[in-house]
Amino acid sequence: MNELTSAIAILTAMLTPAVLITACGSLILTTSQRLGRTIERARKVSEQFEKLHQTNVESGLIKEQQVVLFNLLRRTARRSRLLQRALMWLYLALSVFVATSVALGIFAVFGQAQVQRQAWIPSVFGIIGTGILFYSSLLLIVESRIAVGAVDDEMDFVLRLGQQHAPTELQRPRKSSGRFKKRLFRKPTS
Repeated sequence: MNELTSAIAILTAMLTPAVLITACGSLILTTSQRLGRTIERARKVSEQFEKLHQTNVESGLIKEQQVVLFNLLRRTARRSRLLQRALMWLYLALSVFVATSVALGIFAVFGQAQVQRQAWIPSVFGIIGTGILFYSSLLLIVESRIAVGAVDDEMDFVLRLGQQHAPTELQRPRKSSGRFKKRLFRKPTS
């Protein structure tokens, strides 16, 4: 009975890293998809910016659209860098959780006495992996905040553009969120 209890305890201990491995895999998959969409968005915005730059028409609207597109391109580049960094950390967390599971399995092979003396090794792996997973999640939160800001700016511009071209009976004063004006002429940062 004692051997069965220790085997169940070891299997239970190995189950926790397996759940975290699954969580990392899900985050890696969704982050990879977000990165792919962000790269496609950067290409599309870059093409729009290039086409707009090639037009020789000088107007306030064209200038404003160039500024909007440049800011979108800048944000998209920052998003892709954050997503790449988050992916790297997620892969590292995945590796650490696999190492935790492997360490638990190796200790199970060597017996209960060895596990008690070296129990700190899988614990340290688990704590490090959890910390890395937490940091990766923070990077993803920052990236999604940037994405929301970019959508807000783009929608503010589209609504202003729509107001200029809408029939007069549909035109009405619109309160801007104010976020666009603050971000529109801000100096670019990388």
